Amino acid sequence: MNRQAIVIGLGQFGMSVARALSERHVDVFAVDISDDRVRAAANYVAEAAAFDATDAEALARTMPERRDVCLCAIGDEAKEASIICTALLRQMGAKRVISRANDDLHARVLTLVGAHQVVNPELEFGERFANQILHQGIKGEMLLGEGVLITEVTVPSSFVGHTLGDLQLPRRYGVTVVAVRRGRSGVVMLPDAKARLEDGDGLVVVAEEGAVSRMVERS
Repeated sequence: MNRQAIVIGLGQFGMSVARALSERHVDVFAVDISDDRVRAAANYVAEAAAFDATDAEALARTMPERRDVCLCAIGDEAKEASIICTALLRQMGAKRVISRANDDLHARVLTLVGAHQVVNPELEFGERFANQILHQGIKGEMLLGEGVLITEVTVPSSFVGHTLGDLQLPRRYGVTVVAVRRGRSGVVMLPDAKARLEDGDGLVVVAEEGAVSRMVERS
């Protein structure tokens, strides 16, 4: 049986999450107050409905207590609605509620009314993208957990010709290489401590936040 999710709020963030979950074979119930957004989401989600998510009776009909996760992705134009929706989901017995916040105060309030997890996609993307601006070698970053990132970074020139065994990246920088993307072919390989790195190669690494930036700056 497929996992079940509710996504409430079909702005750019909510719509992209609903689509991505559906592509991963999650049965998504998409909700928004806008008929147009609901019609757009209906093309790829399992169910979609247009109603005000602060309406307790309407929200209860989505059966949040039976879903694996409920995402309240209501945008910054309706902070009060996102708080009420989060509180209602918890009162209805939702197993896991993730709510979108727009600032620190909003995040604290969402936590107080019961959100299991609070996300700020704009803030988190901005922090990740800042590293790409500062360090051209960083191609992309993804948050794995609290303070832990997976990052793809172009091999610094000082690393070229050396092996991962020679470089001892975990000891020197706290960086663990999980894959190597060969520059010429684009082929992704598991790390080999004896293979020499080439110009244009990419390293896919797991590290605490800031570790990759320090490695790039010092290499």
